Amino acid sequence: MLELTPRDLELYADSAWWTGRLDEAIGLRERSYTGYNAAGDRLGAARLALTLSWDHLARGAFAVSRGWFANAERLLDGLPESAEHGYLTLSRGITKLLAEGNVTDALHELERAHAIAVRAGDRDTQVLALVGTGRALVQRGDVEEGLAKLDEASTSAVSGELRPFATGLVYCVTITSCQDVGDFRRAAEWTEAASRWCEEEDMNGFPGACRVHRAEIMRLRGDWPQAEKTALAACAELHDFDRFVTAGGYYEVGEIRRRRGDFAAADEAYRTANELGRTPQPGLALLHLAEGKVESAHAGVARALAEIHEPLERVRVLPARIEIAIAAGDLEAAQVAATELEQIVDSYKIGDQRAPAFDATVHSARGQIALAERDWDAAAGSLRRARDEWLRVGAPYETAQARTALAIAFRQQGDEHGATGELQAAQAAFQRLGASLDSERAEELLGKVEGQRTFLFTDIVDSTKLLESLGDDEWRKLLAQHDELVRDNIVRNGGQVIKQTGDGFFARFDDAGAAIDAAIAVQRALRSAELASQVRIGAHAGGAFKTGTNYSDYGGQSVHVAARIGAAAGAGEILVSRETLGAGLADVLSLSEPRAESLKGFERPVEVVSVDWR
Repeated sequence: MLELTPRDLELYADSAWWTGRLDEAIGLRERSYTGYNAAGDRLGAARLALTLSWDHLARGAFAVSRGWFANAERLLDGLPESAEHGYLTLSRGITKLLAEGNVTDALHELERAHAIAVRAGDRDTQVLALVGTGRALVQRGDVEEGLAKLDEASTSAVSGELRPFATGLVYCVTITSCQDVGDFRRAAEWTEAASRWCEEEDMNGFPGACRVHRAEIMRLRGDWPQAEKTALAACAELHDFDRFVTAGGYYEVGEIRRRRGDFAAADEAYRTANELGRTPQPGLALLHLAEGKVESAHAGVARALAEIHEPLERVRVLPARIEIAIAAGDLEAAQVAATELEQIVDSYKIGDQRAPAFDATVHSARGQIALAERDWDAAAGSLRRARDEWLRVGAPYETAQARTALAIAFRQQGDEHGATGELQAAQAAFQRLGASLDSERAEELLGKVEGQRTFLFTDIVDSTKLLESLGDDEWRKLLAQHDELVRDNIVRNGGQVIKQTGDGFFARFDDAGAAIDAAIAVQRALRSAELASQVRIGAHAGGAFKTGTNYSDYGGQSVHVAARIGAAAGAGEILVSRETLGAGLADVLSLSEPRAESLKGFERPVEVVSVDWR
C-alpha cells in the first residue's frame, strides 16, 4: 500500500477541516507534523505546528495552543527568513490583539508580518496582516483608517487571489469589525460578498462562521425565521469546531427568540452560549427584565459591565443597563450609563460622523430617559432621530420600538394623531416580525382600554411580625426565595408581572383559568419550599386601562376590586370573585360556598369563593 507523505497528510487534513471533521483533521495534522519533523523539514513542521495552534485556540484549549506555538518558534529559530516566519509573526500579532487586547504591540507584530510576507511572496499572510491591522486600528479608535484597510483586504478576498482559509478569515474579521462600530450597511455588503464566495466554493461557511454573520444581518433586517434557521445550522456545523463562534451562534438564537416572546427557548439558547464560553449578557438580563425580574436583570448587567473593559464591548451592554435602570427607577444610573455610551460612540466616529446604528442607539437611550423624567419635548426630539436613524439602518424591530416610545411622547404633548400614526406603523411591523408581546403592547396603547383580563394580587400575611421574629438577614433570604417562586409560577402559567407591591405581586392574565392555575402553583410551591410565610391571593376579571409614564401599569375598577379581594383573603387562601370563574371553571375546581365581601371603597358587596388548592 502506498504510504502517505507528510504533504499528502497535510492536504488530507485540510479536506477534513473544510468538511467539519476537526478531530480527524487534527489527527492528520499531528501525523503530518511528525512526518516533517522526522524528515528534518523544520519549515514544514513549523507550519503544521502553527496550524495546530490555531485549531486548539478555536476550541478554547489555550494551553495546548500555546504549546504548539512555542514548538513553531523553536523550529524556526535560526533558520533563514521564510513565509513560515511571516505566519509565525502574524499569529503572534493576532494573539496580542484578540487575546490580550494589546493594540500597540499587535500593530508592531502585524507590520513585521506584512513586511516578511512581502519579501517571501506570501500573499495570504500579507492580506491577513492587513486585515489584522485594520481590526487593530478600529479597536484603537482610528475607525476610518481601519475600515479602509479592511475594505482593501476584503477586496483581495473577493478577487479570488487568496486560499480559502485566508479568504474566510478576512471576511470574518471585516464583518465583525463593521458590526462592532455600528456600520451595518458595510457589514451587510461584505456579508453578501462572503455568501457569494461560499456558494461559488460550494461550502457552508468558514466553516459555519459565515452563517452566524448572515444570521445577525438577517435578524437586524427582520427576517427572523430564516435568521434562526441559519444560526442553528451554523451551530450544528461548528459544534466542537470553534467554541467561540458556536457560542455566538447560540447567543444570536437567544436574541431572536427573546424578541419573538419565546422566553423559555431564549433562556435555553443563552445558557448554551454561556456553557460554550460566551457571556449571555446583555440578552439574558433583558430577558429577565421582560419577565419582570428587575433585580436579577440589574445584577446580570452590572456584573457584565464590571467584567468588560473593551469600549466596543461595553457599547453592546450599556443600552441594556439604561433600560433596566429606568425600569428600576434609578434614573441617575441610567444617566451615567448614557453619558458613557455617548462618549464611547463619539470616540469611534467614521470621519466626523457617527455610524447610523450608533447614533440611533444614543438617541434611543436619551429618549427613554427623557420619557422617564417626563420631559416630553426632549423625548420626542431624541426618539424622532432614533426612529429616522434606525430606518436608515434598515432595522424594522428597532424602528418599531422607537416609534412606540415616540408615540408616548407625542400623546403626552397632546398630539394624539401623531401618536396613533406611530403606533399603527409600529404594531404592523411587530406583527409582521412575529414580535407578539410588542405587538400586543402597541395594540393596547392604540386603544388604551383593555378587553377582559384577569388581575391577580398576592401578599404575605403579617409580614411585619414575621420580620421581627426572623431578623433582617433571615427575612431577606426568605423574601428572596418567596419572590422567585411567586414570580416564576406567574410567568410559567402565562401571566405578566406588572409590578411588586410591597411584599407581594400584581399580575395580569389573559384568562381566568391561567390566573387560577398560577395561584394554585404559587401556593403549592411555597408549601413545598416550607417557607414560614403564608401568602394570600385575590383575583378578579374585568376591563382596565393602561396607566403610567410608559403605559406599563393598569388602572380601573376591576384592578381595584382584585386588590381588595386579595386584601380580604386569609392566610394561605385563594379568593376569587364568583363572576370571574364562570360556569366552566366552577365545574372543575373545588370551591367553598360563596360569601359576600364588603370591599373598601365599593358600595355593594362582592360575592367571592375560596379555591381549595391543597
